[in-house]
Amino acid sequence: MNARTKVAALRKLMKKHGVDAYYVPSADPHQSEYLPESWKHRAWLTGFSGSMGEVLIGARKAGLWTDGRYWLQGSMQLPGSGIDLMKMGEPGVPDMPAWVVKQLKKGQSLGMDPAIVSVAAAGSFEQALAPYGIKVKFITPNLVGRLWEDRPGPCLAPMVEHPVKYAGENVASKLKRLREAMKEAGVKAHVVSALDQIAWLFNVRSQDIMYTPVVTAYAVITDRSATLYVDPRKVGKGVAKALKGKAVIKGYEDVWDDLKALGRKKLSVLIEPGATNRRVQDVLKGSHLRCGVSPVTFMKAVKNPKQIEGITAAHVTDGVAMVKFLKWLEKAVPKGGVSEISASDRLAAFRAEGKDFKDLSFDTISGYAANGAIIHYTADEQSNAKLKPQGIYLIDSGGQYPTGTTDITRTVALGKPTRRMTECFTRVLIGTIDCTTIPFPAGTTGQRNEMFARRALWQIGEDYAHGTGHGVGQYLGVHEGPHSLKNIPTPPLVEGNLLSIEPGHYEAGKFGIRIEHLAFVVKHPKFSTAQKTWYTFQAVTMCPIDRKLIDKKLMSREQIDWLNAYHQRVYKVLAPRLDKEHKIWLKKATRAI
Repeated sequence: MNARTKVAALRKLMKKHGVDAYYVPSADPHQSEYLPESWKHRAWLTGFSGSMGEVLIGARKAGLWTDGRYWLQGSMQLPGSGIDLMKMGEPGVPDMPAWVVKQLKKGQSLGMDPAIVSVAAAGSFEQALAPYGIKVKFITPNLVGRLWEDRPGPCLAPMVEHPVKYAGENVASKLKRLREAMKEAGVKAHVVSALDQIAWLFNVRSQDIMYTPVVTAYAVITDRSATLYVDPRKVGKGVAKALKGKAVIKGYEDVWDDLKALGRKKLSVLIEPGATNRRVQDVLKGSHLRCGVSPVTFMKAVKNPKQIEGITAAHVTDGVAMVKFLKWLEKAVPKGGVSEISASDRLAAFRAEGKDFKDLSFDTISGYAANGAIIHYTADEQSNAKLKPQGIYLIDSGGQYPTGTTDITRTVALGKPTRRMTECFTRVLIGTIDCTTIPFPAGTTGQRNEMFARRALWQIGEDYAHGTGHGVGQYLGVHEGPHSLKNIPTPPLVEGNLLSIEPGHYEAGKFGIRIEHLAFVVKHPKFSTAQKTWYTFQAVTMCPIDRKLIDKKLMSREQIDWLNAYHQRVYKVLAPRLDKEHKIWLKKATRAI
């Protein structure tokens, strides 16, 4: 079935279940950013493969809401589906509740699956639609799932222990800190649904989601106990032994009976509305629910010294792979035969040579020329462009290592760049440098800080339609909250946070530019005093930036000095790990401008 046929079949099911519109989020029961294959309902229904997108199907109209990263991709994948592309945040584009109000009448209802819609999203719809007499109807099982006949089964990869030598803290210590935070918040129990939070809290990893080493599970923490709910087929003797005395392990589906029993106790229970599905809330009926961000989110966002050491080591290993790739690319493209996919595969092969490499950290963005302007582009057999010795090429990629997760973007000139390319590239570079180097006082949020990354582009009337940076986990998700560098309210940055800094510039049909490195928040060595703490960023990514695309005249002396010092550090760190041929290449790539 194509998308149009699938939507037609869904409308028949909607009518049978007495709903006049149906909400299809991009979500699993744990509100994961990247989904297990068995929960990709929206992608199966629409044919839109972007990682972010939500769909509303009405009796006659349908829409897919996504942000600026995916507008170009949506315009290419949705035609013929009968689903309109709704560009979130653009003038004249209604939000989802407003669209439902226009499509439905008083007394009609919007259907959704409580097992995958978050508490926050469900409540938002209910609050927005109630004044218009439109009801939200929760339907089980999932209507799209009923149509998806060849839906993949669950992953049964084993759950393994994440050693303390990498985690830097044992499970007992983490549970103690969590219980202290729960007591301070005035709650007796905490239901943890987010998979990265569970993996961090119990020092376990698995392969349930591609590129993200988490295990599908729930956890319930009380002031006296901890229970991990996971498919017993995934639990080996090693993990069971490691958790003995710290947590009880039960079957994944056992959580529902236990949550009902918890509700009957009428205790105060903390849930995170954005990370918890509506079914959990409904089953906890009777509890005094407290909604808020899980303390685990804040705890895992601050890397301890052992994690910082490991993450740094992972970036050295990753930097070696990047140097090998960039050198190979420089020689291979003029010979011909290199495509976006083959280049991406070659980088993956170089990473696989690295010590303890486990997986990529996300689907590599390998975009040449016009394809580089698609912010979250994924090359396929139809779009797979051949790389030529002209124009520019963007590659955004990362790796998973037991000690850390990497995420790096480099844009390189494959031939002589135009003046426009060099100006835009240099301004993006200036943004990367300024955001990294400008000191900021304690209490500063990423919302304030990210403006430094945009300043040089704003000076020529340009901007980019994505955030400047995101938190990164340690051998966990490549995107991690609660801190970010985005134009949204987030908690203040603190020492030990690890974030990406990645401004960009994109010209549809022509080229795309992005420069990204990861950086730790550290105390500023000169400005911090006993009375006032100041922070700055310290780049941890180790890889040269293409000198051929830099217009030195646009840069200040301080920016030039930073780049030269950074390149000196890249050479000093990576050269001892390279053979003679690659050392020579790296020496040239990192020489002063």
